[in-house]
Amino acid sequence: MKAIRYHVHGGPEVLRYEDVPVPKEGEGEVLVRIHAAGVNPGDWQIRSGLAGDRFPLPYIPGWDISGIVQSVGAGVDGFRQGDAVYGMTRDSSGCAEYVAIPARQLANKPKSVSYVEAAGMPMSAFTAWHALFEQGGLKAGQTVLINGASGGVGHFAVQLAKWKGAKVIGVASGRNETFLQGLGVDQFVDYSVAPPGQAVRNVDLVLDTVGGMEGDQLLDVIKPGGTLVPITWGQYSSEKAANMSVTVQDVKLLQIESAYLDELARLADNGVLRIAIDSVFPLEETAKAHEISESRRARGKIIIQVTE
Repeated sequence: MKAIRYHVHGGPEVLRYEDVPVPKEGEGEVLVRIHAAGVNPGDWQIRSGLAGDRFPLPYIPGWDISGIVQSVGAGVDGFRQGDAVYGMTRDSSGCAEYVAIPARQLANKPKSVSYVEAAGMPMSAFTAWHALFEQGGLKAGQTVLINGASGGVGHFAVQLAKWKGAKVIGVASGRNETFLQGLGVDQFVDYSVAPPGQAVRNVDLVLDTVGGMEGDQLLDVIKPGGTLVPITWGQYSSEKAANMSVTVQDVKLLQIESAYLDELARLADNGVLRIAIDSVFPLEETAKAHEISESRRARGKIIIQVTE
């Protein structure tokens, strides 16, 4: 089969379009012929070497996939050949024509969306769900500020928070204001004009999808007893948070389960979740997709289309 692999860490130029063996599904696994794969920041962060040697080389990037069940391993009774599915791989390898994936991390594809759209959902939508509801405990009537609201996780978080009945403040660059208003934000903050702390106060929850060295300014918008949930690493002063009676959650590395995928598919089919696609690239142009993701300027999701 064809796949994208790299043998050394580095920039997008290390990605190679190569012939590799088709994987064999093991016990509890499903072999999927991939139609599309989602691109996430972790793909280029691992490729660049930020994860060290945690992921052995050579390495096939790509965690989110959609496609058709080719065959099932022993002990799998929930799927059969020909099923349209989507999910999240166990250890990457989604930028390829086939992948073996644990059945517990797979679900039937939402009927109302394309394979390209479905491939954009698993990691980002689940991360948004977990950050808002399981780590953040968001409830109806509360106010949440989403930093990086136009990105992959952020645009799902906006929609999920609105569905829950929260007031949503979206932080992004000015070019994304109309887009986020279309998703339902109650207030938009252009970070290029002024930091959120100058425009917002007394929110219950901050979801930070951006991270970096300027995280402390987000503490200024949270009311005492509130919570900040980061989904990537940032700098937040523990002393300042304690003085303000704000809880800063730890970054969680998540592994999805079928029950969450089923719920997200239901929300998509019921019109609650819309998957915004920034751009789509063929498998052999995965390097271009990584370049856009690494720029941090994507609106919604970047997708690799493996087969039509």
